[in-house]
Amino acid sequence: MLVLAAALVGYVGPARAETPPTVNLTLKDHRFTPDKVTVPAGQRIRIELANEDAASEEFDSDDLHVERDVTPHGKVVFEIGPLKPGAYSFMGELHADTATGQIVAETAR
Repeated sequence: MLVLAAALVGYVGPARAETPPTVNLTLKDHRFTPDKVTVPAGQRIRIELANEDAASEEFDSDDLHVERDVTPHGKVVFEIGPLKPGAYSFMGELHADTATGQIVAETAR
């Protein structure tokens, strides 16, 4: 038992994954704010979407392979990526004429 305790003295446990960078999006009047976001390429990204409208919406992106429902005055949190450098479109599927946006992944300089 003493040998096991001595072996564990330097053990700090498994490495914790870092929280990915967070992008805050707001949906109001069936429009995303901001409607264009730049993020670092090669990393997972956390999206926090708050819906300030009285109607449901669906965050939808074929480019990002994501569909997430957000209730009226609700919030949804999800992760995307890691993304290769480039531009990725998204929309609010229920109000696609006004609820549009883009995420641009850039390599650090």
